[in-house]
Amino acid sequence: MKSLRELYKIGKGPSSSHTMGPQKAAKIFLEKHRDAASYEVTLYGSLAATGKGHMTDVAIKEVLQTVAPVEIIWQPDVFMPYHPNGMKFVSMDAGKNVTDEWTVYSIGGGALSEGKAENDMFDSPDVYDMNSMTEIMKWCEDTGRSYWEYVDLCEDSSIWDYLMEVWRTMQAAVERGINKEGRLPGPLNLARKAPTYYVKASGYKQSLQTRGLVYAYALAVSEENASGGTIVTAPTCGASGVLPAVLYHLSKGHNFNDTRILHAIATAGLIGNIVKQNASISGADVGCQGEVGVACAMASGAACQLFGGSPSQIEYAAEMGLEHHLGMTCDPICGLVQIPCIERNAFAATRALDSNLYSAFSDGSHRVPFDKVVNVMKQTGHDIPSLYKETSSGGLAKILAPKASRNE
Repeated sequence: MKSLRELYKIGKGPSSSHTMGPQKAAKIFLEKHRDAASYEVTLYGSLAATGKGHMTDVAIKEVLQTVAPVEIIWQPDVFMPYHPNGMKFVSMDAGKNVTDEWTVYSIGGGALSEGKAENDMFDSPDVYDMNSMTEIMKWCEDTGRSYWEYVDLCEDSSIWDYLMEVWRTMQAAVERGINKEGRLPGPLNLARKAPTYYVKASGYKQSLQTRGLVYAYALAVSEENASGGTIVTAPTCGASGVLPAVLYHLSKGHNFNDTRILHAIATAGLIGNIVKQNASISGADVGCQGEVGVACAMASGAACQLFGGSPSQIEYAAEMGLEHHLGMTCDPICGLVQIPCIERNAFAATRALDSNLYSAFSDGSHRVPFDKVVNVMKQTGHDIPSLYKETSSGGLAKILAPKASRNE
């Protein structure tokens, strides 16, 4: 598995696969072809189907148009063999002759791939020897250590400085979001809810306040993401509100210090990394179970870690967080990361707290291992038709989107 730096990316929303990834690809292509007279970029599959709502074209043009004109070609019905999020960059001279072309894929969480088995420019060295929860949990039990200590063993010492930057970015996103009123960009005219939820939750008794505050924190980050604010992919932009909401609430409500929070972030990252390695965190590939479902698993494990859960209890919490999102589709209305994405973050955050509590009442033993759920999620995701996987052509997107606002 790769470093947690490749899972936790700090950047601007609204989509890691449809905004951050394509913009990164555009920057790489630009560096090789600054002498081009014009560019042509073809977006395929999910990138084309929801690219306007996700501002994919804007992200690409912001980079390439600094040098030459750009034409975006939309091919929503063409799905490339390696991944649904395919792109082809073409550079041309003044006579419209092609000087180079490059096919690349945005595979989720802001990561890119050329789809090559060998010599892929985006391949990086593995940092972790073990790739499954079963292996790592056994290591923890045999050595008397926890998951975060496996991260400490495998990563270089600078990882903790990076995770501190991740934590500060998460906190800042929560605090901006709970204080920002108004509407979100796009044709849905969706009003921000986080400030209202935060004020209302603060007035409730303790028994209800926890839920209300976690809702508010998750809404805050998700609304910041939807408006193009700076967030952390955890594991993606579309699911970026879940882990910060849980960690922010627990740090405030239980006075966990930064060191404890960083250990929890490391544990959560390990959980997300396992899914990324063995399945997918791309909504276009496996649906929202790979985004919000994985985020819930990460937050569940992190919460359990903070409350002193054993390695088996942490694994159980993560397993429940993912298992109970199996089959979740990705059907964003108008191709925007707003409905149902924002509310899903809020509900997943509270479900993570429930998963932690449920596992805490157990001894950690259960029938369905986390690794098996990851395999099932991958197969389920590939069995789901493409109209339910970030194409805005099925589900809520088909039924509720105003005709004039469809991504056509």
